[in-house]
Amino acid sequence: MTTAHTVPLTARWLDRAGSRFPAMGRAALRVAVVLGALLVVWWGLTDATGLISSMRFPTPAETFAAWRQILVEGYSNARWHEHVLRSIRLVTIGFVVASTLGVALGLAMGASRTVEALANPAFLFLRPIPPLAWIPLAIVWLGLGDAAKVMVIFVAAFVPSVINTFSGVRQIDRPLFEASAMLNITGWRYCKEVLIPGALPSIFTGLRLSLQASWTTLVAAELVGAIAGLGQILNQGSQDIYPPMILVGMISVALCGWLMTLVLGWLERRVMPWRSQ
Repeated sequence: MTTAHTVPLTARWLDRAGSRFPAMGRAALRVAVVLGALLVVWWGLTDATGLISSMRFPTPAETFAAWRQILVEGYSNARWHEHVLRSIRLVTIGFVVASTLGVALGLAMGASRTVEALANPAFLFLRPIPPLAWIPLAIVWLGLGDAAKVMVIFVAAFVPSVINTFSGVRQIDRPLFEASAMLNITGWRYCKEVLIPGALPSIFTGLRLSLQASWTTLVAAELVGAIAGLGQILNQGSQDIYPPMILVGMISVALCGWLMTLVLGWLERRVMPWRSQ
């Protein structure tokens, strides 16, 4: 008989098997099991039973064949690793520039009422505009090259980093500000020892949101005028009515975003080791 306290068999097996490995090993094991289960379900619904037609959703065999094609022969002007490297480069440039300036502005707005009064009206005016709405203007200003795509990524990543950094500074306990004033901590030392440490949790929350927005916007930006990139794979796959290649592009975006999120998580643990304990 099943009760509310019964642990599912899969979860118990994962806990028993994962106890033999470190925390990172257990996390990798869970990811592998979940992905394996999804692969089995995918195969069962398409290849095994035909409940889902391959015209609507590609089978695993068709997807792997498309992946092999883009790895070996290439597709849409480049091979898979060239598409991936191009997209990662654009995301990295836009994300790094946007997060650096966004965190700096958020710290300044949070620390100074004057800066907030000057910057907040313009920020509130531009904030509701969707990042994708900047694509036509970016093309007019910068053409169809990489600069236009970096600009759109910048716009998408800038807003979350500013908002979360600003909120993080405003959530710092008041006694910390009073203590820093008593100790006459000012300038860069004030920013380094008071503002940044106090706002770090919110800053990294903003960075994760900015990274997600960067990848979402990149794919949309690369749908127009791209020579290569993951968005170009999706665009060309839709024009060729090639569902397996479309799925390859989608999975590639997910993998790249996941790996960059892991790198950001590693950086967060290095900067704030007490949060991983």
